[in-house]
Amino acid sequence: MALFKKRTVGKPGEWYYCLEHKKVEEGPECPAKDRFGPYASPAEAQRALDIAAERNLQWENDPRWHDATARSEDDD
Repeated sequence: MALFKKRTVGKPGEWYYCLEHKKVEEGPECPAKDRFGPYASPAEAQRALDIAAERNLQWENDPRWHDATARSEDDD
């Protein structure tokens, strides 16, 4: 008997984008390490990679994450 039950996280009605299969899934079909989400709709899940790229760009350009010390080191 296993001490821990293997569970997937998520519920039907939640949408995910599977990075391994490159497809939208309802509920947890693939392991969490292979998916983005949950999203509110299949259309939003389909844009998962675009959303991630937009968020990365926002983070890279956010001055709160780049202090003066880092800028002065880059100037050298």
